[in-house]
Amino acid sequence: MASIAVVYHSGYGHTQRQAQAVAEGADAHLIAIDADGNLPGGAWEQLQAADAIVFGSPTYMGGPSWQFKKFADASSRPWFSSAWKDKLFAGFTNSASTIGDKTSTLNYFMTLAMQHGGVWVGTGMLPSNAKAHTRDDLNWMGIWSGAASVSHSDASPAEMHAGDLKFATEFGKRVRAVAERWARK
Repeated sequence: MASIAVVYHSGYGHTQRQAQAVAEGADAHLIAIDADGNLPGGAWEQLQAADAIVFGSPTYMGGPSWQFKKFADASSRPWFSSAWKDKLFAGFTNSASTIGDKTSTLNYFMTLAMQHGGVWVGTGMLPSNAKAHTRDDLNWMGIWSGAASVSHSDASPAEMHAGDLKFATEFGKRVRAVAERWARK
């Protein structure tokens, strides 16, 4: 069975709920980046052992949080030895606005994955863009590069939309399926 790690930063708890949903769908290990941008003990070893790494961060000011960027910069150590080459990568993000430049964060994640010599996994899900679709349908924003969610600025993590969490869980299942297929090759 493929090993999957979800490494994420969450500023207010919304991205943490999204990370938990992705991890549930992927049957993955959660690795939280703390408020100072540091990983817990043993996390670098978990990332090294993983077949797939899923990145997660809120989108702040058009990109990932500084805490996530600190982790990304620190990943230059495995980069020097091509330690993450040929791993699968995926990503997810959350912000208060419907668009909120989420694709900038996902593109940042993809670039980081490509620098590590990785292979990117997108959502593989069609958009829910017909009149009959609702806010709680899968991929209601029509994003293919990774899972995205909207958490209104005055909403608690408990108030996240069920559809966004379901999207994250289904995205996690997609990462799991691709990782299992990748591992068989």
